[in-house]
Amino acid sequence: MKCLLCDRDAVNDGYCRLHMKAYEKVLDNYVRWKKALEVDWKEYLREIVMNPLAGQWAKEVAQHLTKTGEQTNVKVG
Repeated sequence: MKCLLCDRDAVNDGYCRLHMKAYEKVLDNYVRWKKALEVDWKEYLREIVMNPLAGQWAKEVAQHLTKTGEQTNVKVG
């Protein structure tokens, strides 16, 4: 099975190792952003895509999540 975003072999949830690591970081960082800025998931993903300091892998994951409409199940306490 190939990665949803590139031609590498998928290892977890349809992502290759590199995109999976970026996906996990996107989720982890959302908790911090949500607490600090009260942004919703879609706004957070847009910010990643537009941020010139964000990494390419994270941008690709954010674009994919935006396109597919995938929601986060991250609990913010």
